[in-house]
Amino acid sequence: MRNGKLIILWVLSALFVSTQAPVASVPASGQAPVSAPAPQAQAATPSCPELARALTDLLRNDARIRDWANLGRYREANRALPTPADGESRVVFMGDSITDLWQQPRFGGFFPGKPYVDRGISGQTTSQMLLRFRADVVNLKPRAVVILAGTNDIAANTGPMTNEEIQGNLATMSEIAQANGIHIVLSSILPVSAYHNPSAPQTTTRPMARILAINDWMKSYAAARGYVYLDYFSAMVDASGLLQEELSSDDLHPNAKGYALMAPLAEAAIARAFKQ
Repeated sequence: MRNGKLIILWVLSALFVSTQAPVASVPASGQAPVSAPAPQAQAATPSCPELARALTDLLRNDARIRDWANLGRYREANRALPTPADGESRVVFMGDSITDLWQQPRFGGFFPGKPYVDRGISGQTTSQMLLRFRADVVNLKPRAVVILAGTNDIAANTGPMTNEEIQGNLATMSEIAQANGIHIVLSSILPVSAYHNPSAPQTTTRPMARILAINDWMKSYAAARGYVYLDYFSAMVDASGLLQEELSSDDLHPNAKGYALMAPLAEAAIARAFKQ
């Protein structure tokens, strides 16, 4: 936090200096007055709302640097979660915002009555999930884990990532789960579209060719290792090869209808994993 405060003070100081008018020099006795130099063109001073947003972003980024994987998000919830009871088939859902948002009541709740645990964090990439995989999955002693990740890696949320690097992180999480006796469900990356915001299409940030390539790898990898591949993609794509318009309000995240479609697919995949 100290670094963030120093940056804020520096920004405020720079803005203060940049907005001061030039002062004419005071001549010595008997000399002609020296006029102030003509002001040079300066960049427009940020408005108060712009400055507030900049400061908020600085503070947010400072927090992310201090806890890059956001291990603190679920720390207390993990401590409060009891050990699974005998015969309880706990399932942990590991993911990004698509998993994180699933908990919200407006989407129908997160599998009411089921011993399922949501450990999604908005904006995260596979690299961040890998770092918190032990704390947020293994230590909770689930019978199975459902991993939904990769779209933010493609969007370079934490820097550029190749398909091979994304696949490596998914494979490592799977290997850690398997080493701890946890059944693995690998979920396909969801399709995206540009129906709701064509000026900033998700298909540019998250090219469909990369989504398809990683999904194809995931399906083959799961089959070779005896894991379950959960194919959300095929159920949510339209005739144009994009996320169905009625399943999302922003071309990326499912809406209530989208989650209603995903839930039984997840349940069926979990049931298959338990049989293996």
